[in-house]
Amino acid sequence: MADRLNVFLVLMFLFDHVLFYADIVGVSTKEGNSVTLHTYVETKQQEDIKWYFSDIRIAEISGDLSDICTDVQCEDGDERFRDRLMLDHQTGSLTIMNTRTTDSGLYELKLISISSISEKIFNVTVYGVRATEQDQKSVKVGESVTFDPGVVRNPKDVMTWYFNDILIAEITGYQRICTDVQCEDGDGRFRDRLKLDHQTGSLTIINTRTTDTGEYKLQIRSSLRHINSAVSVKRFGVTVSSGLSSGAVAGIVVAGLLVLLLLQLLV
Repeated sequence: MADRLNVFLVLMFLFDHVLFYADIVGVSTKEGNSVTLHTYVETKQQEDIKWYFSDIRIAEISGDLSDICTDVQCEDGDERFRDRLMLDHQTGSLTIMNTRTTDSGLYELKLISISSISEKIFNVTVYGVRATEQDQKSVKVGESVTFDPGVVRNPKDVMTWYFNDILIAEITGYQRICTDVQCEDGDGRFRDRLKLDHQTGSLTIINTRTTDTGEYKLQIRSSLRHINSAVSVKRFGVTVSSGLSSGAVAGIVVAGLLVLLLLQLLV
């Protein structure tokens, strides 16, 4: 009798887990993009909606909106997603912004109502961006370089520029603009050397330095208010090499010609 009971319990365990893991939704995106994990329910019909990543609770929202937390606000949050999670207050859907390859993994959704608890698994894969997908640029010290978004800017677009993941410039649909130290994270590296085109969102670095070498990322969000708004990312790789710039070479040539002209006049 005991053996039959054990077999029954094992079968129930396997049955439960096969059904549980059969309901897995695969989601993939490129590093830097945003991804939304949809609940397809309404929060007011649930008592609680909880999100977990690697068994760590990363977000929660109650049906009456009295209890809402994301990442570090939640008791178990470990700062992995600091300032990169957004919860839709109507559906409880979770959006991960500015994704990283380390965000890949299984996300567990628990929907808790008065009469039942249901679960869903999302298998998220974040692919790294290959160097060949970057717009590569090379300039010499002192020259200027311009990063062109390559799109027509919508007045509602929010364009944010990053250098090595540090915010260096931003323009919003309300024409709020910041560059370098004017931005919250600016460290003065580009002080008075950044120009942002109000119409296109293009960013120009003037009087470049070798320390400007690195990766520049442009993130375009179509709206400030909509959680599920489209987000696109474009990357630029820049190498600033030491040596004479074309302007410096031209200056030397002109100076040489003036010296020759002066010598001829003296003769």
